Amino acid sequence: MILGYWVIGIVAIYLLAGLRVIQEYQRGVKFNLGKYLGIMQPGLKLVLPIIQSMIRVDMRIIVIDVPHQEAITKDNVSVNVNAVLYYKVRDAKPAILEVEAYNYAVSQLAQTTMRNIIGEFELDDLLSKREVISNKIRKIVDVETDPWGIQITSVELKDVALPPDIKRVMGKAAEAEREKRAVIIKSEGEVQASRNLAKAANTLSLHDGALHLRTLHTINDISSDKSNTVVLGIPLEVLKAFAGNRK
Repeated sequence: MILGYWVIGIVAIYLLAGLRVIQEYQRGVKFNLGKYLGIMQPGLKLVLPIIQSMIRVDMRIIVIDVPHQEAITKDNVSVNVNAVLYYKVRDAKPAILEVEAYNYAVSQLAQTTMRNIIGEFELDDLLSKREVISNKIRKIVDVETDPWGIQITSVELKDVALPPDIKRVMGKAAEAEREKRAVIIKSEGEVQASRNLAKAANTLSLHDGALHLRTLHTINDISSDKSNTVVLGIPLEVLKAFAGNRK
């Protein structure tokens, strides 16, 4: 009788030791004596110790920080680029059976792919077409990881570090471009001002006494400062106006 209680107790402890809880965001890959048995869904599951085993797989989107990679662009410029990659396990079975440490494998594949793709673009394109490059990296890595049950959702280039000499050249180019724009804007303003002056001069010449009125306005403006000495010159139009009145 006592032996029976001992057997029941040992069996109970054995079964309790095999209880596993799988979270909603996880799947369990179950093995029986090393042989794949099936996928375990979320909930309380029984895995017989010694005989069976289970590997949990996180089905949520996982973020990988792709470390800085030194690459050479198509126009032979050495750059240092890093990125961030988002992926999720689409199928837990191949993620465990087809590749060892899928997280590490995805990271290494992303690094090599990023270096290869950057070598296909020139520096200007690398700086201005990040979205295009990121999308191309995503497509290639997604195709390569598809047999592993991995889906690449997004790849984003975070930073492009340039050599110091390239930075200096680009800084000088940007400064020259700003000076160019300033000169263009200034010249356009001078052209517009000269047109306005020409229109004003033409208008004043068409009306007798108009230039005289303009002169009086100017004298009134400068006479507000008592330290100014005003020398009054009589415009030719005024003399012509007086001559006309005499006739």
